[in-house]
Amino acid sequence: MSDSLVIIPTYNELENIEAIITAVMELKKQFDILVVDDNSPDGTHQAVRSMMNRYDGRLFLEVRKDKAGLGTAYIHGFKWALERDYEYIFEMDADFSHKPADLLRLHRACLNGADVAIGSRYKRGVNVVNWPLYRVLLSYGASFYVKLITGMRIHDPTAGFVCYRRKVLEAIDLEAVKFIGYAFQIEMKFRAYLKKFKVEEISIIFVDREKGKSKMNTSIVQEAIFGVISLKFRSIFKKGDF
Repeated sequence: MSDSLVIIPTYNELENIEAIITAVMELKKQFDILVVDDNSPDGTHQAVRSMMNRYDGRLFLEVRKDKAGLGTAYIHGFKWALERDYEYIFEMDADFSHKPADLLRLHRACLNGADVAIGSRYKRGVNVVNWPLYRVLLSYGASFYVKLITGMRIHDPTAGFVCYRRKVLEAIDLEAVKFIGYAFQIEMKFRAYLKKFKVEEISIIFVDREKGKSKMNTSIVQEAIFGVISLKFRSIFKKGDF
């Protein structure tokens, strides 16, 4: 068993899942993988299950009953990881927008003192490939907006490529986390920031998916816009975990 777990939430990722698992498993450092699948009708979880014997207890699968959102999938994965004593817990997309090799860089940042290491698209300019201009403007504008409202000095608060040290997830009340889309990513970083954990951004190149469909929709954008204000007010007027 590794000390590091990569959580990959999936919904209809059959075109990507075998390749992404293989790429992570072939890295020089040993990572375990937990796929949290929302009962994908395309057979994603069946594909994962068929691979499990290849990796000698390093590939795990949790299948949920319904499509319940990115944030709840990660919370499910975080709890699973904490129950099994992993020290480094990673978030990563299934679609190769995050390069598996960059897991090593995030891990190294935590070994060198970071409590939360973020794969940042915006630490050094805009490092996004194959996104239409409106997506770049929306994402970059959201980052500026989050910094303005929350006071966090994080260039990419909506980033979904993250390594948490175990103690961070233990300190956050996971039951209190409210949001499920982009706002989930912001909320997790904001809670870590309020608890004074050391957050470090590692510059990465983000490449938009080539296979499968994006899960972005209007409700996710609205949640992020209004959720940030809600987070800030709750943190002001409630004590402890808000």
